[in-house]
Amino acid sequence: MQAFLIQIVILLLIYLIVAVSLNLTLGQSGLLNLGHLGFFGIGAYVSAIASKTYGLSFFFAFLLAASFSALCGFALMSAIKKLSGDYLALATLGFNYVVYTILVNWMSFTGGPVGISGIPRPSFFGWKIATQPEYLFLSAVVSFLIFFFIAYLSKSRFGKVLNAVRDDELAAMALGKNTHKVKVQAMMLSAAFCGVAGSLFAHFITFIDPSLVSVTEVIFILSIVILGGIADNRGTLLATVIIVSLPEALRFLHLPNSAVGPLRQMIFSLILILILLYRPKGLFGKVELK
Repeated sequence: MQAFLIQIVILLLIYLIVAVSLNLTLGQSGLLNLGHLGFFGIGAYVSAIASKTYGLSFFFAFLLAASFSALCGFALMSAIKKLSGDYLALATLGFNYVVYTILVNWMSFTGGPVGISGIPRPSFFGWKIATQPEYLFLSAVVSFLIFFFIAYLSKSRFGKVLNAVRDDELAAMALGKNTHKVKVQAMMLSAAFCGVAGSLFAHFITFIDPSLVSVTEVIFILSIVILGGIADNRGTLLATVIIVSLPEALRFLHLPNSAVGPLRQMIFSLILILILLYRPKGLFGKVELK
């Protein structure tokens, strides 16, 4: 039971990084980014391939995952810089599908639908993080550093500019702010942090496949951010605990495996619908999702 609980907490910490990094673009910048899980998949695969195929240390694989994800974030924003609202949401969802398609079809590099197994556990200067408590410590340090950095960023001058762009982009432009540059910076930071989460996930589970970026996972992450509240990471933390723990509770109902997956999707979809209908700002949100 202890090992099971530690595993849940590690996954919770990893998904917390994904959720707060999404809130940086969705909540702080007002960018309805439905392709965020694409960066998670990119980070996971880059880190896995760098460490397993090319024999790089976890430290360099970790940095590569963050850097390449940030570069993809820059490329995405450059491609969709003239889009906004629903069109931007559809374009980012398309990006997520492009990532999924590449992961499925580039079999010689990504393993295709089978994925990549045997990903090595992290090691630092000869110290291999082999046990779950050690990985829990690593995940906790990384996740809380990112959590508090984003919290600081949201209150900084940069964060205030992001909020201005979210609330009224035309007014921000009239005040001389380069709104496109600010949105690109936010997307790159968000993508880099999500890539970090992907790297942590890959080296913890030691197996990855294209389902990391499936529509089900997109709904899963959106459920966390919307339940917790747009632009409020306190709510995101609480919502991560609720959403990550909820499916695990289904294990104790002794349901057949064939029913657990669809039931999980139904629960997340129902949460999204109820929040959007009755509490658009989420639990602690500052901004109403329109």
